[in-house]
Amino acid sequence: MSDNNLLSPNSAPHSDVEDIKRSSNYLRGNLRETLEDRITASIPEDDNRLMKFHGSYMQDDRDLRNERNKQKLEPAYQFMLRVRAAGGVVTPDQWLMMDSLSERYGNGTIRLTTRQSFQLHGLLKWNLKQTIKEVNDSLLTTIAACGDVNRNVMCNPNPYQSEIHEQVYAWASELSKHLEPRTLAYHEIWLDGEKVESSPSKEEQQEQEPIYGAVYLPRKFKIGVAVPPSNDVDVYSQDLGLIAIVEDSKLQGFNVTVGGGMGMTHGDTHTYPQVGQLIGFCRPEQVVELAEKTVTIQRDYGDRAVRKHARFKYTIDDRGIDWFIEELTKRLGWSLEDARPYHFEHNGDRYGWVKGSDGRWHYTLFIQNGRIKDEDDYLLKTGLREIAKVHSGDFRLTANQNLIIGGVTSYKKKKIDELVQKYGLSDGANYTALRRNSMACVAFPTCGLAMAESERYLPSLLDKIEPLLQEVGLAEEDIVIRMTGCPNGCARPALAEIAFIGKAPGKYNMYLGGGFTGDRLSKLFKENIGEAEILDSLSAIIKHFAADRRAGEHFGDFVIRSGYVKEVRSGLDFHA
Repeated sequence: MSDNNLLSPNSAPHSDVEDIKRSSNYLRGNLRETLEDRITASIPEDDNRLMKFHGSYMQDDRDLRNERNKQKLEPAYQFMLRVRAAGGVVTPDQWLMMDSLSERYGNGTIRLTTRQSFQLHGLLKWNLKQTIKEVNDSLLTTIAACGDVNRNVMCNPNPYQSEIHEQVYAWASELSKHLEPRTLAYHEIWLDGEKVESSPSKEEQQEQEPIYGAVYLPRKFKIGVAVPPSNDVDVYSQDLGLIAIVEDSKLQGFNVTVGGGMGMTHGDTHTYPQVGQLIGFCRPEQVVELAEKTVTIQRDYGDRAVRKHARFKYTIDDRGIDWFIEELTKRLGWSLEDARPYHFEHNGDRYGWVKGSDGRWHYTLFIQNGRIKDEDDYLLKTGLREIAKVHSGDFRLTANQNLIIGGVTSYKKKKIDELVQKYGLSDGANYTALRRNSMACVAFPTCGLAMAESERYLPSLLDKIEPLLQEVGLAEEDIVIRMTGCPNGCARPALAEIAFIGKAPGKYNMYLGGGFTGDRLSKLFKENIGEAEILDSLSAIIKHFAADRRAGEHFGDFVIRSGYVKEVRSGLDFHA
């Protein structure tokens, strides 16, 4: 184990967050006392850092920030709560619980995330404990939904191969449980567990966090499991990617990729998105040990001094993939086998009714940017609530912010289809292919990192791009388009064929050339441009694409072949 994991305030250089974690007594800090303070709706920044490990971020409504400042009021503080469910699979009762919490304590909406989690927005500090308790009462959790730990383990929803999905989902769930923090702080603070008054002994410390240790990871860690031919989880964006290898209708094991990650910082060429590298194959029964040892390598060697350089991709890029494989093999005591052949065809969802191999039905709904809410002409939230009341299968949150009503029996299919029709719930048929392949992060008004609009703006921008495609007969052309309000990469824009990353209000960096199957990074095309220049640029390129594309050629491949951007060979080449 390296000295990095044995940090003390007087040891090697490290960020202030490392001090906060080490002095927190395994994520306790002063959270219990802070939450009882009714004088302010906020919490101190040190506690906010720890709150992330428990699944929540403090935010404020940025639409109200200036007005409240004029009135000499504190910002409209609120909390986002993220609920973790491995593979995005929840029961109808759990769906109804989330619906109820959003109405009673949140802003009335549910947000489906790109990591198959739920987010509730608009929670007040004094309602957090009751909200988290009710989440846990339903057998879901918020622990490790944020923070410097392994996040929600993603898994292909795979309605086509039901038996394979069941097996892959079981391994995703096992990984999620195995890598969950062991600290009792979560139960003490939120679930009225017995408080540990004194600092634990050295033996007790090791027992509390046998994988993470006292200072946890240098940054967040992400795992995703894909089932070819679908790469809907964007497996190459994961710190640890697992690609299911299915032969003779049986799960043989997983190809392994390492070192993916989407975040970067504008203007800092030492930060960049990266695609994971394929390093071999493991058997199903080896996957939990493989994940644990990979996490411990990042724990021991990740950069704890510079948080912008602390993700696993930089650990691998700095030391080399051969170093990582050697270190992994040493810790495992066995070697990975050679990677096996596989093929991805797309990274999107397939909408409407699909019959699984087990005879049950699955209905995939298009949810624009993952926001579940009622509007005057579209009662999406009410419709899903009514479906959950009669549904006996499951709900599956997809990695593209959409929703699958899964495991529907032939007997229940008619009733659920009636509700789908009654509430006009869309399988995507009423939207263009471009919109069905779009994603956006939350951005304004709640995300404190946002530099520009995203969720609230992308739909109106698509309104103006769609006619450009319709004009040249490409309204049903699948093109992956994504937008984020900042460069942290929450909607995985670096893998999109067309991407916009917020730079300032109304201004975006425009990227082109990502791989249609999520296997190639995009490249900066124009910097700091507004809507007019975006539309002018796309109009010319789309006309060229319609006239000169090769048979079956995807948009991302075309813009590289035509010289609009150069192909990105690695994350280091991502910037202009």
